[in-house]
Amino acid sequence: AETQQTLVMNDLRGRIRVQTDGQLKTGRDVVIAAMLGADEFGFSTSALIASGCILLRKCHLNTCSVGIATQDPELRKRFKGQPGHVVNFFTFIAEEVREYMAELGFRKFDDLIGRVDLIETQKVVQQWKAKGIDLSKILHKPDVPEGVAIRHTGRQDHGLDKALDHQLLAACKGAIDSQQPAKAEFEIRNINRTVGTILSSEIAKKYGISGLPDDTIHLKFFGSVGQSFGAFLAHGVTLELEGDANDYVGKGLSGGRIVVYPSKSSTFKAEDNILVGNVLLYGAIKGEAYFRGMAGERFAVRNSGAKTVVEGIGDHGCEYMTGGTVVVIGPFGRNFAAGMSGGIAYIWDKDGTFEANCNPEMVDL
Repeated sequence: AETQQTLVMNDLRGRIRVQTDGQLKTGRDVVIAAMLGADEFGFSTSALIASGCILLRKCHLNTCSVGIATQDPELRKRFKGQPGHVVNFFTFIAEEVREYMAELGFRKFDDLIGRVDLIETQKVVQQWKAKGIDLSKILHKPDVPEGVAIRHTGRQDHGLDKALDHQLLAACKGAIDSQQPAKAEFEIRNINRTVGTILSSEIAKKYGISGLPDDTIHLKFFGSVGQSFGAFLAHGVTLELEGDANDYVGKGLSGGRIVVYPSKSSTFKAEDNILVGNVLLYGAIKGEAYFRGMAGERFAVRNSGAKTVVEGIGDHGCEYMTGGTVVVIGPFGRNFAAGMSGGIAYIWDKDGTFEANCNPEMVDL
């Protein structure tokens, strides 16, 4: 409610979408959240329960007995959830929302958003705990000039038509269609983000998770790349970068190969300098990544299958990792392997300090 009021008073509400989540269970919850100003709604626990979750509250231990929050193949066999279960749940939610809309006289959901004036407090509640609650600030409707938006009305241009990936697609069209090898080189800048993602989406549309044969497409880049280089990279694609990269390299890596090394004209020692940013290989499921230099914090967080080699990392390496192989042949930070429940990490412990910097709660040394 406070977010809605602040955005409306500053005439910024029309530019963005407001999403809310947390304990949303029914259509009534959705309607009230919409009246308070939400455009979108996040469901997590309730959707998990519809899939078969029994709230054991040990998702981080890799021991989920119903096969949802685990990478253990034997436990995953116990998963009985079906897509239809979740579809039915949200269908019932939508039907209840429609019933409330009809009762209130609304035909379009958009007309409901921001109508906090339709919410009334219950005067009949006499419980002693409720006597001191003042909801007036939550239910306040800002006094603004006519024409000021109270919901999202504009469209944001993400500049996808200018993405570098369109050049990659043009260079690799033959390889995608006929699986014939293709090579190309490109200059790259830090305004180029998620390079390789649109290319991978086209490969996934045609070949699914299996992708192309190994190294069918080999693309070399020169320069400094923006965030999420090689995100969700498909099998059969190799991205080679001579330069440096920002955060989230290899996010969601899905079988591709990433190689990053410094420019041949650089004068620094790669093994002593940060070459790539934070949170590399976040959620990677398979593939390979090689870095001729050091990486930032949270390296290989939630990696579940990728193989990687790096010459040094920051704090929280291999956090929540469930599979894959990580080789660190250089310095490492604190709190290594926090929440790590699977996979193997090989560390060059040059100074004998690794044990003091490793979180031993869930791993064996």
